[in-house]
Amino acid sequence: MSDDPEPTVNISGGREGGGAAAEFDPATADTRAEEVVDRLGELYWQKTYGGQDAFTCLVRTILSQNTSDKASQPAHDALIERYGGSASQRDADGASGQARAEDADLAESLADAEQSRLAETISSAGLYNQKSEIIIDAAEWVSEEFGSAAAFDAFVKDEEPSTVREMLLSVRGVGPKTADCVLLFAGGRGSVFPVDTHVHRIYRRLGIAPADADHEAVRAVLERDVPAAKCGFGHTATIQFGREYCSARKPACLDGPEACPMADLCDQVGVSPETGEVVDPTEALD
Repeated sequence: MSDDPEPTVNISGGREGGGAAAEFDPATADTRAEEVVDRLGELYWQKTYGGQDAFTCLVRTILSQNTSDKASQPAHDALIERYGGSASQRDADGASGQARAEDADLAESLADAEQSRLAETISSAGLYNQKSEIIIDAAEWVSEEFGSAAAFDAFVKDEEPSTVREMLLSVRGVGPKTADCVLLFAGGRGSVFPVDTHVHRIYRRLGIAPADADHEAVRAVLERDVPAAKCGFGHTATIQFGREYCSARKPACLDGPEACPMADLCDQVGVSPETGEVVDPTEALD
């Protein structure tokens, strides 16, 4: 296992975000996708996921939409400080003077939150007016449908993944990636491989998924070709790989095959080291 700690400033929550160490061996891989994930295990931390509180994870994932972890993490911390747990002041809507709620239910607190104040709290995450409305809607849904954040957590962890995913997708502002992150990081559903922009780009660029595959088609390929126990790690490690090596505009392979640890496994769809041209894999089909 890597000596480098998993970053705490990301949606997986680092070493404190639940999960357990796992083994990854490229020599035993049955598919190219699995070999990629196993090789990522030689670069980064190695773990499976699960154990986060489901509603907190849902909120954290909404905050991360269309922004970086660096921007969304302070928003998450500020939200928890104001509305969650022992740090919550139950005067979120101006009812000052009330005592701290030592056992505050985060869904209840946010369902009662004033939208403008929540928006100010999460402003570092960007799109804060839109995200504050989505979070309040999600909190109201959890409170009405399940009664509490704790009951929602039990539903995510105990119910059939397909049922959980379907219900999450019925909530405004919750898309496939957000639903899958809740299933993975809270529910510990090992067969779930969330697809964000990094995952979508990289596995099409590698040639593992079709160049014109949408996010759901990429997810289907990865969940078919990567063993369940490695899907969660594959998601987080691929994101890290995308940031460090396989960026959208300047992938490391432009500096030569020795610059990228996946060079021998990659079809370089949409990348031309000879000319320096980089396009989305779909455009490479034109």
